[in-house]
Amino acid sequence: MAVVDLIMPKLGESIMEATILKWMKQPGDTVEMDETVLEIATDKVDSEVPSTAAGVIEEILFNVNDVVPIGTVIARIKTGAAETSAPKTVVSAPMQEVVSSQPDQVAEVVETIKRPAAAQAQPTNGATNRFYSPLVLNIAASEGVSMVDLENIPGTGNEGRVTKKDILQFVSERKSGKASSNELRVSSRENVSVTNESPKLAAHNSQLTTYSGNVEIIEMDRMRKLIADHMVRSKHTSPHVTSFTEADVTNMVMWRNKVKKDFEKREGTKITFTPLFIEAVVRCIKKFPLINCSLDGNNIIIKKDINIGMATALPSGNLIVPVIKNADQLNLVGLAKQVNGLADAARNGKLKVDDTTGGTFTMTNVGTFGSLMGTPIINQPQVAILAVGAIKKRPVVIESPSGDSIAIRHMMYLSMSYDHRIVDGSLGATFLTAVAKEMENFDGDREY
Repeated sequence: MAVVDLIMPKLGESIMEATILKWMKQPGDTVEMDETVLEIATDKVDSEVPSTAAGVIEEILFNVNDVVPIGTVIARIKTGAAETSAPKTVVSAPMQEVVSSQPDQVAEVVETIKRPAAAQAQPTNGATNRFYSPLVLNIAASEGVSMVDLENIPGTGNEGRVTKKDILQFVSERKSGKASSNELRVSSRENVSVTNESPKLAAHNSQLTTYSGNVEIIEMDRMRKLIADHMVRSKHTSPHVTSFTEADVTNMVMWRNKVKKDFEKREGTKITFTPLFIEAVVRCIKKFPLINCSLDGNNIIIKKDINIGMATALPSGNLIVPVIKNADQLNLVGLAKQVNGLADAARNGKLKVDDTTGGTFTMTNVGTFGSLMGTPIINQPQVAILAVGAIKKRPVVIESPSGDSIAIRHMMYLSMSYDHRIVDGSLGATFLTAVAKEMENFDGDREY
């Protein structure tokens, strides 16, 4: 009999962990290849994890609502095939107990087992330029843990990294006043600061649970919590700069009004402004490829594929970003069908994991809700996001060889937030202006 490990699958470039929503199978249940074993959730979409082998569920390693890192073994399946490969690494019972009780450190424990003994000795004292996961940084920001304190927290993870358990233990000890200078490896001056902050922190926490007046308390749902964490992490990661411009989209509006009935009858789908905007964005990305990239340490990763994410509002009020893959290879009809198909799937809860991963640039239509403009938050690990506002008729000055005149035109504001580590103001403003010009130069006599 062979035992196959079921791994938490990779769900996207920026997704590091997923929450287990429901186990569809229990230990002892039979399972077929590709049959759903459990349901999981990320800040982007809910999804199902299929079995990678046919057999019997031997062991489930995590419970419902556990947050599990990508690449972690979540269950084991006993198959009927005989083992022909080399013997597997056996984890002792005490180590299995550690893994089960500390799911946030599973990846680090497995890595420690594999590393030579000489490489396992890692310093646990604070050091500059330490790596901190987005989850740890998010907890530090929400709990008011300074970088000085963070750098002096002994890390129990791989290579002395601070894990979720480490920082939560630090926060707990700070609130209870049990943290010692020996444990934190900080100076007496910093310890006094921590001690003085504890009563204030306790008072602040007590204030948060006290409400006056006529109020209604609604707990955030799971998706809203995940979105909130993702937005805070994005602001912490990227220095945001937002540029603004406006575009005369009269030609685009007139063309759509002229063809929309025939378009729907002929193609079987509606023509909205979104595919028209995406078409203009794609053309400009080809001219300015640095907008279509991500940052990995000190390396800029320029993406050759142009995958456009489109922010979509759900009936619950939450937001999700389906992705149009290889948008540069689609004509206007293809873009329209992709936009409408993904929007319908999002509203009906039928999006797949692949539908929300791999995005390289995102566009959000804040004009759908009547906003003239917005300052969107970058969808990590991308470096820019474009917001298009409501289209409004306004009197504007029209320049012509015969002189200036005032006319009623369909005008729209565009705004783009970008990561100032990579995109300078000159590139950001130039790209945004190019998108506006592309929209203004729309051919009103074109075919589909």
